Amino acid sequence: MHQVVNESYSFQTGNDICQGHHKVMTSTDRKELQKSPAIVRLSEDDVKTIAEDLRLKLTTEETSAVHDFCGGISKAYQKVYELVPPTPTVKYPRTPGYRETEDKSWYYRCDIKGAERGLLSGKTVAIKDNVCVAGVPMMNGSKLLEGFVPDRDATIVTRILDAGGRIVGKSVCEDMCFSGSSFTTSYGPVGNPYDQTRSAGGSSSGSASLVARNIVDVAIGGDQGGSIRIPSSWCGIVGLKPTFGLVPYTGIIPMEITIDHAGPMARTVKDCAILLEAIAGYDNGNDPRQFPTISVPPYSELVNNEIKGKKVAILKEGFEGAEEDVAKIVSEAAYRLREAGAEVTEVSLPIHKDGVAIWTPVNIEGAYQTLMKGNGHGYSWKGTYNLPLQEALAGAFNLRPFDCPLPVKIFMIFSEFMQRNYQNKFYAKGQNLIQYLTSEYNRILNDYDVMILPTLPGKPIKLPTTDISVRETLRLLGMLRNTAPFNATGHPALSINAGFSEGLPCGMMIVGKMFDETTVLQVARAYEKIRDETS
Repeated sequence: MHQVVNESYSFQTGNDICQGHHKVMTSTDRKELQKSPAIVRLSEDDVKTIAEDLRLKLTTEETSAVHDFCGGISKAYQKVYELVPPTPTVKYPRTPGYRETEDKSWYYRCDIKGAERGLLSGKTVAIKDNVCVAGVPMMNGSKLLEGFVPDRDATIVTRILDAGGRIVGKSVCEDMCFSGSSFTTSYGPVGNPYDQTRSAGGSSSGSASLVARNIVDVAIGGDQGGSIRIPSSWCGIVGLKPTFGLVPYTGIIPMEITIDHAGPMARTVKDCAILLEAIAGYDNGNDPRQFPTISVPPYSELVNNEIKGKKVAILKEGFEGAEEDVAKIVSEAAYRLREAGAEVTEVSLPIHKDGVAIWTPVNIEGAYQTLMKGNGHGYSWKGTYNLPLQEALAGAFNLRPFDCPLPVKIFMIFSEFMQRNYQNKFYAKGQNLIQYLTSEYNRILNDYDVMILPTLPGKPIKLPTTDISVRETLRLLGMLRNTAPFNATGHPALSINAGFSEGLPCGMMIVGKMFDETTVLQVARAYEKIRDETS
C-alpha cells in the first residue's frame, strides 16, 4: 500500500526559472531533468499552432504567458507519472493456460478453481473474451489486441471464484464485439450448434455455443445491443441482460458507458439465476454505471415462485416484421403462461418501433468516442481505469486501424463524419429521446409485470461463403429491432427458447421493471416448466 502525500502546485513561472525567453537552469531543474519525462515539453511554436487551429487569436505576450504557465502544469503531470496507482489483488492462483485450436468457440483454455464452497460450487464457467482474467491472454476477438495479457481480474471474475465457480477458459467473441453475427472474430466463424452452416449469433458467440453444447455449465456474456440475447436466442439457451448497473462492468472492455451490460448465460433459468446472484451488486465506486443503493435478492431461491396473478403484456409492435413462424411460436409460448395462472394481454406501444433508431447514434458515436478515440476509457467518469488495457487499445487503434473488421470501420467513418459536421448533436438528442422511450416502457410496466416479444425477428442466418457479397454480411440494425431498445433504456431483458422451426431455435424475450430481475426470472422459469413438461 502506497501512502500519497498531498502537495500543492504553483503554476506560476518565476524569475528563478525564466527571464524573458531565456531559461536559467537551477539545481531543482537539474534534478527534474534526471527523471524520465512524463510528457514532451510544450514549445511556444506548439502554443502558436494549436491556438491558430482553435482560432484563439493570442497576442505575442499571451503566447509567451501560456507557454510559461504550461511549464508549471507539466510538473503536476510529472508527479502523476511518478506515483504508482494500486493494482487489484489477484486472489486465486492460476497458470496462463493454452490456446485452444480444436474448438472455435474457445479463444483460450485455463483452469482456475475458486472457493471450496459457494453458489457456483461444482459449476464450470466460460468467460467472454472481453473480460479481464489476470494472467490469461485476452484479445476481444481482434488481432489488434493479440498478445495482451491483463494484470487483474474483472470484478465479476473475482465474484465467480469467490462463489466457488471453476473458470475453464475464455470464450470467443466477435471482433471488438461489433457484430450480432458469429463470423467476424479473428479466429474464424462459430457455427450454430443446431446447424454448423448457420450463425450462432453474437457478439457472445462462443459463450452461447459452449453452453448450448454442454461444454460448460454457465457463461458470461456482454450486451450493448443484444449480444447476450442474440446468441442465446439462436443457440436455444437462456441469456439475461440485467438492469443497467446491476452487474459491475469493472475490468471489462467498454463500448459506450451508458449501454454497457454484462450478464449470465445458461441452459436453465435456475442456473441463470444462480450466476446472476453471484455476480450482481455494488462495486464500491469502481464502476460509474452503478449506485450504492443496489440490492441483490436471493434470485436462486425465488426463481421457482409461482406467477399466478402476474400480468403479462404481449407487445404487438415487437412482432411486426418478424418471420411468420417465429412470431407464431413466440406468441403461442407467451399465451401458454396462462397455464401457470398469469393474465396475458396484447398491448400496443408504437414508440417501440423507433427504439433501435433512438439507440443508434448513442451506440455508434458513443462507442467511437469511448472505445476508439478514448482507448476504451475516455474522460468524465469516476471509477477504476484499467491503464494497461488503455495502453493496449491506444497502440492497437493508432498503429493498425486497417486491421479493424468492416463493421468497426463503418462505425469509425460514420462517427467521424458526424463529429466533423454535427459534433454531438444527434448523440445528445438520442440520449434525451431515451428518457422518453424509458418512460413509455415504464408506462406499460406500471400496469403489467413483464412484456413479451420475439428476441429476434428471424431464425439463424447462413454463415458467409465466397458466394455471399460483402453487403450481405452487413446485417445489423434489422436484427436488433427488439434487443437494442432495452440497452438504451436499461430494462432487464431475458431470452429463453420458445420452440423450433425447421430445426432451429426461436427465442422469446421477457422484459421487466428496472431491478426486478426476480419477476423476469420467475416468468421465464414458469414457461420453462410448461415447455419441458410437454416436450
